[in-house]
Amino acid sequence: MITGQILRDAILSGANNIANQRTRVDELNVFPVPDGDTGTNMSMTAGAATRELEALPDSCTVAEASKTAASAMLRGARGNSGVITSLLFRGFSKALKDKTEASAADLASALQMGVEAAYKAVMKPTEGTILTVTRLAAEKAQQCTEMEIPAMWDATLEAAQAALDDTPNLLPVLKKAGVVDAGGQGILLVFEGMKQVFDGGEIIAGAEVAAKPKVSSEAAGKGVFADDLMKVEDIKNGYCTQFLLHKNADASVTRLRAFLESNGDSVVVIEDDDVANCHVHTSDPGMMLSEAIKYGYLTDFKIENMHEQFLARQKQGKGLEKQAQAEEKKESEFTYAAVDPEREYGFVAVAAGEGLKNVFTDLGVDAVVSGGQTMNPSTEDILAAIQSVPAKTVLVLPNNKNIIMAAEQAQKLADRKVIVLPTRTVPQGMTAMLNFDPEGKPDENAVNMMEAADHVSTGLVTYAARDSEFDGKPIKKGEIMALENGKIVATGTDIVKVTYRLARSMRKKDTQFITVISGCDVSDEEAEHTTDLVRAKCGGNIEVSHISGGQPVYYYMISVE
Repeated sequence: MITGQILRDAILSGANNIANQRTRVDELNVFPVPDGDTGTNMSMTAGAATRELEALPDSCTVAEASKTAASAMLRGARGNSGVITSLLFRGFSKALKDKTEASAADLASALQMGVEAAYKAVMKPTEGTILTVTRLAAEKAQQCTEMEIPAMWDATLEAAQAALDDTPNLLPVLKKAGVVDAGGQGILLVFEGMKQVFDGGEIIAGAEVAAKPKVSSEAAGKGVFADDLMKVEDIKNGYCTQFLLHKNADASVTRLRAFLESNGDSVVVIEDDDVANCHVHTSDPGMMLSEAIKYGYLTDFKIENMHEQFLARQKQGKGLEKQAQAEEKKESEFTYAAVDPEREYGFVAVAAGEGLKNVFTDLGVDAVVSGGQTMNPSTEDILAAIQSVPAKTVLVLPNNKNIIMAAEQAQKLADRKVIVLPTRTVPQGMTAMLNFDPEGKPDENAVNMMEAADHVSTGLVTYAARDSEFDGKPIKKGEIMALENGKIVATGTDIVKVTYRLARSMRKKDTQFITVISGCDVSDEEAEHTTDLVRAKCGGNIEVSHISGGQPVYYYMISVE
C-alpha cells in the first residue's frame, strides 16, 4: 500500500523528471507534426501541479494528492500531449476518490481509467502515440495487481518501454525520421520519475530554473527537423488554439466539442465540474473563441502560429545537423548549438587569462575566446564561439582594436543575428556588460552599452619589448611603461610606482570608480599592496577595487569610470 505522501512525492518526482529532460523530448517530435514542443508542453502541464502538491501536508490521503494533481494539471494543460497527460491523472483522481491509501490494484485501475478517458477525449485516436504507450502499460498493470507496488510498477514500465520502442512500426513517419514517439517518451519519463519514489527513493531533484537544457545534436535531422517529412503548406489548420472555459451552469461541453471538431482538428477537451480545457488546431481562432464564449467565460488563452513554429524548428534542425558535424570534428573548444527560439540574448567576449575569463562569465558572457594581447583569435575562432551560444541575438565584445575586424567577419558568416560592439579594451567590455538591459531591444542595447564603454578610460602597465623613444627620451628594452588609452604617459623601473602614477594621472573630477586588474606575473600580495597605494594616492570618494585577471603581457590594467 502507498500513502498520500508517497503518491504526492511520486507525482512531484515525475514532474521534475520530465522537466529536466523536456528538450530531449521536444527534439523527438514528428507527430502530430505541428505540436513541436511536446516535452515542453508535458513539462508545463505536470509542473502546474508542483506548487499545489508541495503545499499538501504529509498526512494527506491518496484521494487528496490525486485530486490536487488532476485539478492543477487540467488548468495548466498545454498542447495535445499536455492535455492527454492531465487526462491520465484525472483518471487517477476518479479511481482513488475517497481512498486513504492505495494498493497495486488501485493504481492499475487508476491508470486504466485515465487511458479510457484519454481515448474518449481525442477526436481521432492514432496508434503509435502516447495513447498506445499508456494503453499497453495499463493493460500490463492490470495483469500484475497481485504484486507489490514497486514490482507492479516495474512491469508497467517495461511494457511502456516496449510499446514506445514499437511506435516506429505503427507510424511510418516515426520510422522515416528514426525516432520514437515524443509523447510516449514523455509519459515514460513521468512514470520513471514516479518509480523512484515507489521504490523508496528520494524525489528526483528539479533542475535550476536558470539552467536551461542544452539543445543536443542527438536528434539532428530527425523529428520536424527532417525536410522531407512535411512541408509547411501541408499544415491546413495553422493555429494551435487553447483556452480554459469556465462553464455556465447549463453549458453543454459536448456541443462545444462537436463545434470544434467540425471546424478544426486535433481536438482534445477535458473538463471537471467547473472548467473545461479546450485544445484545437484551426484556421480561424476567432471563430472558435466566439463560439466558446457562449458557454461561459474564457481565460488562459494560447494561440500559436504553427507555420512559424514549423519553420523555426526546421531551421533549428539544420542547425542541429551542423552541430552534429562540429561535434564529430571536435576541432574547437566550442560546440555548435542551434538557436533556442525562447532565448533572446547571448554574449561572446575575447580576453586572455583565467581570471578575466571568470570575470566575464560572472557578468553573463556565455563564451570567452582566449586572446587579445600577444595572440589574436581568428575569424573562425570567434565564429565557433558565436555559434556555440544558442541565442537569437549574440553580442560580441572583441575588447581589442585589432580583433574588431575578425569579429565583423564572423558576424557575416554566422547563422544567427550578431552585433559586434567595437570595444577596444577589456575594461570597456566589462562596463558594456554591466550596462546591458535584458528587457531592451538589440539595437538599443548596442548603443547604450557602447555609450557606457566609451566613457571608460583604460590604463595599461607593461614593459618595453625593444629600445624606443618617448617625448625625446630614450626607453630601454625591459623598462616599465604606462599607457593611457594607447598613449605612453609614464616610464620607470618600479612597477608599483608606475602603476599608481598612471592611476593618479587618469583620475578626473567626476571619477567614481577605479578598478585595478592584476596580471599573471603579479602575486596576490603585490596586487593588494599596489591597490592600497592607488587607493591612498587617489583618495577622495573614489571606489577602488582589485580583480585578479591573470592576463599575460600587462602587469596591470586600470579601468577608470
